[in-house]
Amino acid sequence: MRLTIEKMIYGGDGLARLPADEHGPGKAAFLPYVLAGEDVEAVVVEERPGFVRAGVEAILTTSPQRIAPRCPYFQRCGGCHYQHAAYEYQLEIKSVILKENLRRIAKLELHKELIAHPSPPWNYRNRTRLKVQTGPQFALGYYRLNSHELLSVEQCPISSPLINQTIDKLWDFGRAGDMAAQLEELELFASADDSQLLVEAYCTSETADQAQSWAEQIHQALPGAIGVAVFEARTSTQHPGASAESKLLISSGVTALDYKTKSAAYRVSAGSFFQINRHLTEELVDIVTAGHSGKTALDLYAGVGLFSSVLNREFERVIAVESSPTSHADLLYNSPSNVKAVRATTEQYLKNAVGKLRPDLVVVDPPRGGLGDKVVRGLGELAAPHIVYVSCDPATFARDLGRLLTFGYRVEQAHLVDLFPQTYHVESVFHLVR
Repeated sequence: MRLTIEKMIYGGDGLARLPADEHGPGKAAFLPYVLAGEDVEAVVVEERPGFVRAGVEAILTTSPQRIAPRCPYFQRCGGCHYQHAAYEYQLEIKSVILKENLRRIAKLELHKELIAHPSPPWNYRNRTRLKVQTGPQFALGYYRLNSHELLSVEQCPISSPLINQTIDKLWDFGRAGDMAAQLEELELFASADDSQLLVEAYCTSETADQAQSWAEQIHQALPGAIGVAVFEARTSTQHPGASAESKLLISSGVTALDYKTKSAAYRVSAGSFFQINRHLTEELVDIVTAGHSGKTALDLYAGVGLFSSVLNREFERVIAVESSPTSHADLLYNSPSNVKAVRATTEQYLKNAVGKLRPDLVVVDPPRGGLGDKVVRGLGELAAPHIVYVSCDPATFARDLGRLLTFGYRVEQAHLVDLFPQTYHVESVFHLVR
């Protein structure tokens, strides 16, 4: 059937409508790798009660924003979604999606300028996670789009040059039969200047002894490798309430990377979270922290201290809260004397802090699921005059923002920080005041 793409939606798809029939208006149709305004020949590949998913057979009317993708794996690999769109248009797509989520979910018409902060669109990732197949034939790569089928890749143009050199070397090892048996995943983490590499490997605990010699070999052979940490792979049968952190089995070399930006230096251990865009880390910190000062700042979901290690210069004290044992250990190491590192969930901390603490600023940088009702309520009761919300998901952010507005907050600044070019992911930073 012939469909017209009405708009782009969060998740990378374009939205079209099936023709109306005797049952009413046509269902919504979601199609990957299209652009708004294009007419396409499509075929339905999945039908649900309220919508369908369709694949493109041919593009009949092409958007002027369409370009040739750079990666040979694009449309087969599930990692990138917008390589067929000019980069400036990718920023426009993300801006429109963010504003639409605010309008639809938070009931907020954004009147402040949404300031876009672009990234170099290629070779920006400092961290890349790859699936590994050691038998019957070696393969290294990512999952295919919407599947758990491994797609072999020998390059990744959104990853740093050092990571791509490492991928080449890993293929050499794999073809020679020198990869540890039952190795399941590899995560490559490069330093800010792309000169050093920390390798995280994931395998079953039964193969830890075999992995020791492999880790030592890889440590010596990979360009820039300062260490290899081998973790126990998490299984699908693990209890949902179990710790989200994997168990370290063995290591070779160091297990932490010194990540240096212009404003600070951070120890980041294997297993700790850190921002993945090597070009925008400094700018992100500046967007969050600039212009704020006072007695007390509260940094929630603090990670290794990305923001608290800079906020401490303008505040008498900073309280940084992090629940992950690994990240909290790095937070302690990275914290200057006027930063208090607290190991707790944000919900736990706010429950005890309300009524006892009145911070001048609260920074929140939650995972994709957002804050949730209990944390939003805690923030509302804390009544800080300034909140900076760093979000990686426009829908959960809009949900949380809608609740925060009911506590008297309003938007003072709005930023779109493009940490993930070529993908649908939207990172935003909103400054709220009351």
